[in-house]
Amino acid sequence: MSTSLAAQLYTLREYTKTPADIAKTFARVRKMGYEAVQCSALGPIDPKELARILQNEGLACCATHAKIERLRDEPNAVIDEHAMWGCKYTAVGGYFPGKDEKLTPQNWIDWAKAYNQIAKKFERSDLRIGYHNHSHELTHYEGKPGLMLLLEHFDSSVWMEIDTYWITHGGGDPSAWIRKVSGRVPCVHLKDMGVSPAREQFMAEVGEGNLEWPYIFKACKEAGVQWHIVEQDICYRDPFDSLELSLKHLHEMGMK
Repeated sequence: MSTSLAAQLYTLREYTKTPADIAKTFARVRKMGYEAVQCSALGPIDPKELARILQNEGLACCATHAKIERLRDEPNAVIDEHAMWGCKYTAVGGYFPGKDEKLTPQNWIDWAKAYNQIAKKFERSDLRIGYHNHSHELTHYEGKPGLMLLLEHFDSSVWMEIDTYWITHGGGDPSAWIRKVSGRVPCVHLKDMGVSPAREQFMAEVGEGNLEWPYIFKACKEAGVQWHIVEQDICYRDPFDSLELSLKHLHEMGMK
């Protein structure tokens, strides 16, 4: 399968709560033109049934998101499931401390070191574990953002899933951050940012906002990105329509 475009199923989380929902949703995603998905926010489903649905719909599973507790406590089961799905990448959704916890540089460093210990459980497998950013990682500590502290202390086996919207939301440049993690960024989340007449930022379909996509795609190519994964946490139209509109714009921009 030559495609590099995929749909992040978190976008469709209201339509993936049961195995029957998942099968219907996968069929709709495939029909609109996607050939791969990132499995995230799915309701309870037997891993074998998920593999069957993927195969029936002709969809590749390019990546998943997993809870850190599962990666820590059930690494062998996680490895076996991903082998069944033909998937080489999983990641945690981020490091989210308690709301009342004031983060220090040492918090980020300690978390990275703890995650490295989990990563060691996957060293002899074909599955790599990674980290997906939001915007709070761009909080600065004496001029250095938390995301850089993570990068400096993560083992080289830990890959980074850069999210274009959240980097922008944090005041960063997606292209620059993709280049910072060159060689360890197999998957990128594509998500646009718009500004409303009320002067409020909002998540937009790719091509419907203000991100500089030609520069982002150039950085992705240079950094070795394999999968360009469309995601929209909050949609202002039907989320299936949002995914389809993003795909349309991506095709118009020459992405396949």
